[in-house]
Amino acid sequence: MRDSGGVTAPSESPADAGARRAREYLQLARDGRTDEADALLSGLTDTRELVFVGAGFTALARRTGRTLPTAMRAQASTRQVLLGQLRDANRRDVEGLRSWLRKAAEEAVFVHQLAESARRRLGDRTAAG
Repeated sequence: MRDSGGVTAPSESPADAGARRAREYLQLARDGRTDEADALLSGLTDTRELVFVGAGFTALARRTGRTLPTAMRAQASTRQVLLGQLRDANRRDVEGLRSWLRKAAEEAVFVHQLAESARRRLGDRTAAG
């Protein structure tokens, strides 16, 4: 039997950390704790960290967007393309990426609100067609 030298939990992957931070940011924003939400983004100084948080926002918005009625889904998809262009334009600018993150977070919140509104209007069924 090999001695493992102690068992440690695997470290969080950058993608998992980004998704976690995206959820934290959105929860802080929902709770009206905007200063703390802004501090979370300000604490990210590495371009890679910022991009992974943005990927978290994008995943949340796209997942929710797939539940929208067709026309709303198309509009949400277009906004995602525009957000991608904003990200690409700020690829090497940390402050520009923070601006992109704020807009991506706003989009995730907006798409969630649209989905809730559609569910109320259409009942519990989702309009996937």
